Amino acid sequence: MILIDELAQLATPALVIDAAQTRANVHRLAEYAAAHRIRIRPHTKTHKLRRVAHMQLAAGAIGIAVAKVTEAEAISDPEQDVFVAYPPVGEGRADRLAALAHDRTMRAAVDSLVAIEQTAAAAKAAGATIGLLVDLDVGLGRTGVPSPADTLPLAQAIDRASNLRLDGLMIYPGQVWSKPNEQAAELKAVDDLIVETLALWEKHGLRAAIVSGGSTPTAYQTHLTPHVTEMRPGTYVFNDMNTVRPGFATIEDCAARVVATVISDAVPGQVVVDAGSKTLARDASSVPDGGFGHVVEYPQARIKQLSEEHGQIDVRACDRRPKLGEHVTIIPNHICPCVNLHAAVWWLEHGQPLERLTVDARGCIR
Repeated sequence: MILIDELAQLATPALVIDAAQTRANVHRLAEYAAAHRIRIRPHTKTHKLRRVAHMQLAAGAIGIAVAKVTEAEAISDPEQDVFVAYPPVGEGRADRLAALAHDRTMRAAVDSLVAIEQTAAAAKAAGATIGLLVDLDVGLGRTGVPSPADTLPLAQAIDRASNLRLDGLMIYPGQVWSKPNEQAAELKAVDDLIVETLALWEKHGLRAAIVSGGSTPTAYQTHLTPHVTEMRPGTYVFNDMNTVRPGFATIEDCAARVVATVISDAVPGQVVVDAGSKTLARDASSVPDGGFGHVVEYPQARIKQLSEEHGQIDVRACDRRPKLGEHVTIIPNHICPCVNLHAAVWWLEHGQPLERLTVDARGCIR
């Protein structure tokens, strides 16, 4: 747990990562996955740090997932297995993917013939081979073809193309936010779609060696989708209030916290800290009236408003009032965009000096 006394000399606002808690989060999921014979391919869009990616790989992850090809360039190494869980459509994306495929295993998700054609052309021009997974929408309605039948022509097109390899199926059950002990029916519906898809492919002589799925809210229930071979959770590595409030993690599980300073108490019933939307991000709470994060030292406080450089905190319900100049620690609602807002984080190994780490894949949004 991050202790405010250890951070007394830190200039704020600052994002601090508790190394011991990060390791605990990584190893807990690794133990679950090993017990259920599920592979882990952690989504590095959450932490964007090479150090943490290496920690996850050392704990048994088979490879990494990234959101964009620029993240893969920034955070992966030769000989690694990298999955870009995003369609390689758009200027330069497939070309950069193909360039990386010369010295590492590169895979990507597709949900259109256009994506397949662009990737095939780039792979051929580069003399490389790229593995593709067909993206099936299992309920979120973001990307992915809408039915098992719609996956077949894409799988067949990949199988026919030179310089492409049909690696399998991708799903993302991002719509499942039920409490962990209430997810069984929703996840069975997801697995039913997977089974239907795999049977259709097999009927046409195709095979999905990989079924890539999972999310942080469903991570510890992945065994309820028994046809998923690997999971791609991201937020689990640090956790945040949007995993704590629905019951997927505890406050103690949160390894990343923003240290802020109280810079004003002029308005009655309110203090203002130096962490605004450029520090915490403006992601809404997963529960009504949850505010914009959680003040650890003042759990009755509510971060009611963020502007660029100001965080307005309602302290009327607090037993005591934060003082001017006081440091407080805040757990953000959504840690992924929060990390991307920071050029560097502070790595805290208890009993050792704080270490400044550059956020390796910050701003890799192309």
